[in-house]
Amino acid sequence: MADALLPTRAELTDRNGVTLARAFPAYALWYNPVALEDGGSPLVKSPQAVAQELAAIFPDLDPAVLSRQLASRKAGYIRRRVLPEDANKVQAIGELALELPRESDRHYPQGRLAAHVLGYVTDGEGHVGMEAVLDERLTDPAQRDQPVALSIDARVQGALEDELGRGMRLVNAVGAAGIVLDVDTGEVMAMASLPAFDPNRMDAEEHKLVFNKVTNQVYELGSTFKPLTVAAAIDAGLIPDISRQWQASRPLVMGRFRIRDLKPIGASLNAAQTLASSSNIVTAQIADELGPARMKQTMAELGFNERPYIELPARGFPIWPSGEWPRLRAMTISYGHGVAVTPLHLASAYATMVNGGIWRPATLRKVEPGQAPRGRRVFKESTSQRMNQLVRMISLYGTGRTADAPGFRVGGKTGSAEKPGDGGYQRTTLVSTFASAFPMDDPRFVIIIMYDEPKGTAASSYQRTAAWNAAPTVGRLVPRIGPLLGVYPDEGREVDLSDVDHLIKGARK
Repeated sequence: MADALLPTRAELTDRNGVTLARAFPAYALWYNPVALEDGGSPLVKSPQAVAQELAAIFPDLDPAVLSRQLASRKAGYIRRRVLPEDANKVQAIGELALELPRESDRHYPQGRLAAHVLGYVTDGEGHVGMEAVLDERLTDPAQRDQPVALSIDARVQGALEDELGRGMRLVNAVGAAGIVLDVDTGEVMAMASLPAFDPNRMDAEEHKLVFNKVTNQVYELGSTFKPLTVAAAIDAGLIPDISRQWQASRPLVMGRFRIRDLKPIGASLNAAQTLASSSNIVTAQIADELGPARMKQTMAELGFNERPYIELPARGFPIWPSGEWPRLRAMTISYGHGVAVTPLHLASAYATMVNGGIWRPATLRKVEPGQAPRGRRVFKESTSQRMNQLVRMISLYGTGRTADAPGFRVGGKTGSAEKPGDGGYQRTTLVSTFASAFPMDDPRFVIIIMYDEPKGTAASSYQRTAAWNAAPTVGRLVPRIGPLLGVYPDEGREVDLSDVDHLIKGARK
């Protein structure tokens, strides 16, 4: 008897106890053509008349399709979820063949919110998201009365989806992905893949939207790799003097391949100017000095050679060149061409770069204080401190200026990469990404925003690159979520740039 009083499936909540998924008793609408025992017609009225009455209660039903189902005399569901008030209306039709069995249903009170995190349930079985991952735990009779807390914050999730959706519409992108990650624990505070599905109504159209662009789709993420390359070089001792210059006026010629910048930047650049102006030429030279073996090792230590670490079952395998990397490959990978990873890979890498150099796996389970995994060291703490200065400078002086939210000390790097296709890279289609963190004087959270095939519109000044779409989204999002996460604006605070600020002077703004 006690077991009968338990929910059939435990609740899922956000980190603050907000219900995201719960089980509740519901009605289904079942057609039973043998309900009348006399062997005659299963319906008192005609199938067409009954179909019209049902369609009046449930407007999304097609009367013609329903009429054929009723006329076929085959038993089956007409509808899996029926509200009590609608069940009363069905009973009022007066047809015994329309049965209303009580069934347990899964309800998502926040609708599409965090759909790709949660997944969905059909016939008592979890699919796609944490419903699938935690299926055994959620259905365990000994634990069904105990909610499971996820890492996400429903308020932050809502803000991310709102700003990501707004940005996607403004530039007519075909899709978008976003993630907010705690840099010290690996907790995912929010994750969104758009367009999203509605777990409350999983029809054929909704099933088309279950693919998770954050964890399962790999992309070449372009210039967002450049800070990671510079960090690897600093860590290896190749840039002991941050004011060191490299030539930037001539393309690099490697056989028939030429590495060039979109437009001339200057005769020579230091590391700070290279990142602020996003120079392929100088980044490739830095990678060449680092060497293919060290470049490959660093990328592997950041997890770019394997599926991203997170509980979700759908995790994309990177496009990762095997064997020894030739010189040219290491140079092109340094600016984000030749390796394809998920946005989650990038989020974990940036968290490593800004948190003192420790890589930790991402998680969708709430982490209790003091229980974060130890992780593994990738960069020296001094390297991380230097990179925090440099990525902050990008938002002050470089391509990331549109992400700079006053008082929040945002830092980050734009990346706009042509999508590969038949015959090579497609100049007309971009993946535009902004990889960021805040506040850079004491980094707490990483944000990745990515738009798939954004168009140049009036809202983006007819530009398609990340500085005009993904970066402004971060600039709008941070003031919304910062206070929710305990980070408040303080225009009296700033990253200490006293030993590097002069290095940016002379870079193109």
